[in-house]
Amino acid sequence: MPAQGTNGLAIASLVCSLFGFIMAIPAIAGVILGFAALSQIRSRGGTQGGRQMAMAGIIIGFVMIALVLFAIAIPTFLGVTCSAGHTCSSG
Repeated sequence: MPAQGTNGLAIASLVCSLFGFIMAIPAIAGVILGFAALSQIRSRGGTQGGRQMAMAGIIIGFVMIALVLFAIAIPTFLGVTCSAGHTCSSG
């Protein structure tokens, strides 16, 4: 039986994960949607496409989440403080 098209959740997963560079929330949604898409594709016996797109959404989502966490954690561990209208300083 030919593929019935691409799973919509797989597309949404990839799009959300790519927007994860803005903040972690879309990336988290991308990871969740990716796993949901994989589950749907499996349950439909592989008649629906989008497995690679869902996997890409999961991987990119996890990478984006890690980047956002590092961007928050590194200044915190270095003790960098910033206030509105002033320059940042370590201390």
